[in-house]
Amino acid sequence: MLIRVVRMHFTEAGVHEFLEIFNNNKEDIRNFEGCSHLQLLRDANEPNTFATLSHWQNEACLNNYRKSELFGTVWGQVKTLFSERSQAFSLEKYIEL
Repeated sequence: MLIRVVRMHFTEAGVHEFLEIFNNNKEDIRNFEGCSHLQLLRDANEPNTFATLSHWQNEACLNNYRKSELFGTVWGQVKTLFSERSQAFSLEKYIEL
């Protein structure tokens, strides 16, 4: 399993629009082949900063999503709302207690 984290910093005006985009597309993203979990998190100290946490069967599934029309449409809308560059990285479970 691959865990993908994308941290995004929005303009104050962009937060509402981002939440609309996320809510309109979350089921399609969650139901994309290979995705088993999707969560939206808000930074405890920076209210305009959010992160998505998603679980993918493997890197190939994540890459298929990133090459999809769905991703292109959603990301194309979301990235125009950023106040600074987003940060994305992938993780694998190492130790679970």
